[in-house]
Amino acid sequence: MEYVDWFVQTCTSFLSQFGPIAGILLILLESIIPALPLSVFITLNMVSYGNILGFFLSYLTTILGCTLSFFLFRSTLRDKLYHFMQKRNHEEIERWMKNISHISFSSLAIILAIPFTPAFFVNIAAGLSKMHYRKYFFALVIGKMIMVYFWGYIGTTLLESLTDVAVFLKIILLLLLTYGISKFLEKKLQIK
Repeated sequence: MEYVDWFVQTCTSFLSQFGPIAGILLILLESIIPALPLSVFITLNMVSYGNILGFFLSYLTTILGCTLSFFLFRSTLRDKLYHFMQKRNHEEIERWMKNISHISFSSLAIILAIPFTPAFFVNIAAGLSKMHYRKYFFALVIGKMIMVYFWGYIGTTLLESLTDVAVFLKIILLLLLTYGISKFLEKKLQIK
């Protein structure tokens, strides 16, 4: 437990020294290097800057990082990968990409809201597919709000959350709320 306290104090001291730009850079770096722990960065932002500023800093930067990843794969690699993949098994890959392109808005929002979903792979798949950015963006806005809240809440109250069933019930409620909001927006904005 002493090591964890030392680690948190060292990281929060570092973040305090460089201000919010350090928290922003950590999350953007995680968007490029998926092996980095986004959950730890969100927790550190919330511990360093408070629940409100830490949440919004993490939330907006996560959306920005996912968007950058989406457009990186869309603009630089999509044509090359389609060309490469077509040489292999064209029908299977075409079917896979079509399924990704036509995933429902609600399903995409839920996938992005689930804290354990590897967002980097979702960003890659969406960027390589023919999914419209508007659909992806609104799903990000809804889904990442829940995901950032989850990691911030769990991270800042880790020991309590492991023994408190109410925390997990809140997360399930938030996922259901995400689904309801995404269904409403899907109809209202006519996103398919």
